Amino acid sequence: MRISKTKSWLLLALALLIGGIGWRIWRDPTLQGRWLWRWERLRVYAQGVLDPVGPPPTPLPAPAIAITRHPTPTEELNLLQASPLPPTSTPTPLVLPATVNLPAPRWERQDINNCGPAALAMYLRYYGWEGDQFDISALIKPQREDRNVNVEELAYYVRNRAGWLNLEYRVGGDITLLKRLLAAGFPVMIEESFYFESPFYPNDDLWAAHYNLLTGYDEATQTFVSQNSYHGANLKVAYSDIQREWQVFNYLYILVFRPDQTPILQEILGEDWDVERNRQKALDLAQSETEADPQNAFAWFNLGTNLVYFERYPEAALAYDRARQLGLPQRMYRYQFGPFLAYFHTGRLDDLMAIVEYALKRTPNSEEALLWRGWAHYRQGKIKEAVADFRAALEQNPNYFDAQYALNFVLESH
Repeated sequence: MRISKTKSWLLLALALLIGGIGWRIWRDPTLQGRWLWRWERLRVYAQGVLDPVGPPPTPLPAPAIAITRHPTPTEELNLLQASPLPPTSTPTPLVLPATVNLPAPRWERQDINNCGPAALAMYLRYYGWEGDQFDISALIKPQREDRNVNVEELAYYVRNRAGWLNLEYRVGGDITLLKRLLAAGFPVMIEESFYFESPFYPNDDLWAAHYNLLTGYDEATQTFVSQNSYHGANLKVAYSDIQREWQVFNYLYILVFRPDQTPILQEILGEDWDVERNRQKALDLAQSETEADPQNAFAWFNLGTNLVYFERYPEAALAYDRARQLGLPQRMYRYQFGPFLAYFHTGRLDDLMAIVEYALKRTPNSEEALLWRGWAHYRQGKIKEAVADFRAALEQNPNYFDAQYALNFVLESH
């Protein structure tokens, strides 16, 4: 069938229009984000239909052999008791103002899977930095589809690309501390729970993680002022909501500051300025929360995470076991990896494989899950599979130093 000259010109015009739109989307990160987000939702939903999502796996029966001895149930309580610390100075009491509103940095809407770089960009902008989230993600999140940025990666960016500023993070924070920091002129970035408005797949529990920047508070309304890269600027968030959603991430808080402000922060944080003391306090807090509410899975998870910090892996594995028995969100292992270490270092490779395979089912490009599946394969003597996993992790994030170390270690030893 012959196409008329008019139709040919129309088809050419249509092709040029589609090509122009495609070129504009390719060149414009904002438009890319919108289209990629829609494509991502469609892809994940189709995957969820073909391979339905269940809850995270519960602990397997205890292994016959473990690298480190497991405590018996009667020993567990004694082992989890915190070791006393020597006395140290306490922060000078501060009369907090009723209201604090720090100058809000220019707000930036996050790109797909980019709340960490977007929140950090706003934070740095508070100190006069002139970049945006894409400057940050280009270094620490080179794959746009990477769904998680760890706090260590955020710290790496500041220390290497914004070296005129410092970044410190601690755990075990509380509402009063947030207000003290804000009253002293320091915005605070926290990691908390986030809930999608609609499911990505059938049976989606809608839970995810999110970085949020706080720039003020109001005692009269019991609210913080939030610069939220997803929901908007200058939002009011209740203290109680922050407390609840913040717990899931061990009450992590991130501070960016000028070097000359270090003495002020040291005074405000007191013993929390010392990383070891801070982590011990977080361990004490998690322990007390498990005792106050034994059915709180996140309190048990935090207990495990703080025990992992001190390399108390058998006890950490028990705490994670309890959290898993109580039930965790489907995407938990996308963001937190303490269980991977606890089960690896106690020789519980079946449990490790169960949760990394579940994590990869939810997040196929998770470099952290690929890394720990590789270490599990290595421990099982499957060297070829381990090397493949480490290389896959590096494909997802070429700057993932842990995967590069693992790959070098295995290749050099075999």
